[in-house]
Amino acid sequence: MPEPAKPTPRDFIRLARPTQWGKGVFVLAGPIYSMTLLTNWLSVLGAFLAFALASSGCYVVNDIADRHADAQHPRKKNRPIASGRISVGQARVFAVVLLIAAAAMVLLVDPDRRAWVFGLTALYTVNVFVYSAVLKHRPILDVISLSAGFVLRVMVGCAAAGVEPSTWLLNSTFFLAMFLALGKRLGERRTMAHEPDTADVGQIRGVQKIYTDDLLRMAVVVTAVAALVTYAGYVEQQEANFGPVMEAVANGSAPWGFNWLWLTVLPATYGLLRCIVLLEQGKYDDPTELAVRDRGVQLAGLVFVGITGGLLWMQHAG
Repeated sequence: MPEPAKPTPRDFIRLARPTQWGKGVFVLAGPIYSMTLLTNWLSVLGAFLAFALASSGCYVVNDIADRHADAQHPRKKNRPIASGRISVGQARVFAVVLLIAAAAMVLLVDPDRRAWVFGLTALYTVNVFVYSAVLKHRPILDVISLSAGFVLRVMVGCAAAGVEPSTWLLNSTFFLAMFLALGKRLGERRTMAHEPDTADVGQIRGVQKIYTDDLLRMAVVVTAVAALVTYAGYVEQQEANFGPVMEAVANGSAPWGFNWLWLTVLPATYGLLRCIVLLEQGKYDDPTELAVRDRGVQLAGLVFVGITGGLLWMQHAG
């Protein structure tokens, strides 16, 4: 039997999954909405890089634990560890290097906030390790653990910028992350149903033996609605900041106090509901893939970012 090929730098880059660093946008949420990103950019950058590298290290640990199940998945079987291109020993060393690098990035944070950023990053890492060892086999607790990771991203960004996180923003983040995690499980069931030659979905993700299609459909819809409702609450909380912004920029007064940030609710609603439609059709097994593959979701995201960015600029200019 021929020896496996030696891993290449590209294999290690794939193992680190830098494409998932986009989730670090949640680190930026608090500093952006509070208009403190530019004044605290180095601290926020340190927090962003710390979480990015820590998440990569956690992905490596998770891939080590899931290597046998991934080998039976039609897409995950090509991952570096599952395919045998990177050995378990090499992966463990790589994970340690990534976690050490994550700790080093905390040194970029303002000294007064460094302990909070380090503590939240460490808590995130522990949460992922507990998920990989125990919680991923426990229904509901698995998605709560994953969602807590996104909440910690928001909190670490706020800590790095020295701002208080909004409860509404944390709630919206939590339910959005729940939607993504539950949607991934629903998507897996849908795509695997179209792959008759592959292993049963319960063998690939053990908790799928407990989840059902009906339960996941209901949970996906409920968490999507909860995310939208809590985001709407956050928008209402920001009314004092975004209500008079356009009029104030125009003439220094606010004759009509419409909360212009409400406009972002429209693309947010379209994007989430479109995700549900596509997951139900079994076209994707991960909602996060839609951000880079589906034009409709991309358009909704661009409109959301465009409106938010424009309003923040006007607020700053005013």
